[in-house]
Amino acid sequence: MPNYFPIMLDIRGRRALVIGGDQVAAQKAASLAASGADVIVQSQQFCPQLLALAGQQRISLRQKAYEPGDLAGAFVVVAATGDRAFAQALWQEAQANRQLINIVDMPSCCSFIIPSVLRRGQLTISVSTEGASPGLARRIRQQLEESFPSAYDAYLRLATIARARLRSVGVSYEQRDAFFGAFFASDVLALLVRGAQAQAVARTTELLQAYGVDGAASVLLAEFEEEQAHVNTHR
Repeated sequence: MPNYFPIMLDIRGRRALVIGGDQVAAQKAASLAASGADVIVQSQQFCPQLLALAGQQRISLRQKAYEPGDLAGAFVVVAATGDRAFAQALWQEAQANRQLINIVDMPSCCSFIIPSVLRRGQLTISVSTEGASPGLARRIRQQLEESFPSAYDAYLRLATIARARLRSVGVSYEQRDAFFGAFFASDVLALLVRGAQAQAVARTTELLQAYGVDGAASVLLAEFEEEQAHVNTHR
């Protein structure tokens, strides 16, 4: 029986407190910041990676040793420490505050665990061994990278545009599902991997026409390129 319930957490604009100043803390801070959290890193010393993140204004630094009460105001707490007594103190304070907390490599002091994550735009694939072997989870994720190339980002955006077209003309749920079966089985992704965006859009247009959605490939291509430019601007 699994010990954890998988969940996607919206931390945009919420405070995330990272305790620790080493490279592991930097990795966690960068990941939290990339998901839109307001990240504060607390430690007496900071590694170069953390200083660089602060210089880019992606995180804030709080240079001090931990004291009881320092977790106040945080929605989620992540700590990188090998000191079990220290970890236990953090765990107890977080429990008292009803805060989500993860102590790296100490599942017994975690109310949640952080999986190995593969991101391709809006596609997120998480791999977890429930803390038993993070290294194995990372290698499984690396293997998945071969099946889900970076072009999946554009592939999903094209699928989103196609879905909007299908819904706008009242195509039923069953027919939309059938369309995406054909879309998935097509060479659209392979074309995007090769950088042939115009051909991928033309192929998508053909598939849409087969399901009653009229429109020129040039119009779909313009919308797709506009969406690509918007996403790239906000990265």
